[in-house]
Amino acid sequence: MPTPVFLTVDTEIMWRHHVSGLDPAEIVARSFEPAGVGIGYQLDRLARYGLKACFFVDPMPALVFGLEPIRRVVGAILEAGQEVQLHLHPHWTGATEGDNGVSFSRFEMADYSAEEQRFLIEGATKLLTAAGAPLPIAFRAGSYGGNDDTLDVLGTLGFLYDSSHNGSEAPWPSGISLPARQISPIERAGLIEVPVGLIEDQPGSLRTVQVCALSSGEMRAALDHAVAAHHSVVTIVSHGFELANRTGTRANGIHVRRFEALCAMLAELREHLPTRWFADRPELRMAQADAPLSPNALRTRWRQAEQLWSNLIEERAA
Repeated sequence: MPTPVFLTVDTEIMWRHHVSGLDPAEIVARSFEPAGVGIGYQLDRLARYGLKACFFVDPMPALVFGLEPIRRVVGAILEAGQEVQLHLHPHWTGATEGDNGVSFSRFEMADYSAEEQRFLIEGATKLLTAAGAPLPIAFRAGSYGGNDDTLDVLGTLGFLYDSSHNGSEAPWPSGISLPARQISPIERAGLIEVPVGLIEDQPGSLRTVQVCALSSGEMRAALDHAVAAHHSVVTIVSHGFELANRTGTRANGIHVRRFEALCAMLAELREHLPTRWFADRPELRMAQADAPLSPNALRTRWRQAEQLWSNLIEERAA
């Protein structure tokens, strides 16, 4: 049985651009379409390689900047034939336009009571559907900051999937009570928890399977490992903004090449690792004892060298 891949793209207006005092149009542009390698570029590459991706869209900045930027990005994703599901950074509920981030609410979902989380998720769902998205069935907390209350609330609201558990961020802010090394899906609170993919890059150290976190070689090794070990699922993370530098003013060549390489790998391996949407409701083998890829010093050193180049060269402002 093939191992389905959830290729996920967290899509959000970036807090750091708001804090830097940019005007709203520039905040939106550098969040969604930075340096020509944002959502539009990624949608184009996905179409070229024939891949499915889930865009977890955070609608909460609409409380500050209005619904139109969210409506535009949701429309672009759906027009490209990809999937929109719900992402949520709750601190936007206390934000004020033009104050350089002075005002904000608590940052992590786990900082809120179950009743407060229900209010947040219900409100975010209304905003997302008002922006043109179908009713979401999958959720990811911003910064992976959900907890068991999050799952309880999602289950009662009719969600089918959550993808907030990230063992590399556990126990905080990722506060769901699952083992850090849990990467296989598991039924919890009436829905299916689909943890974020991980590798063990050094003994005892877990790292997210994410475009800006792993080299192309590490990603290929993680995919080959999943096939050889018959993993139940592979969940990959990206962001709409992470192919650009932190200021959103120029492309990060290393990250762009990694994304291109990842798309090519998934296209090559589609017989064994088909990309799926949550809306496909693919058959998932539950609660397998899937284990992250084991450490390899050479792979890790190569990625560290790449990261050094990225930080010194690629991240410079234009």
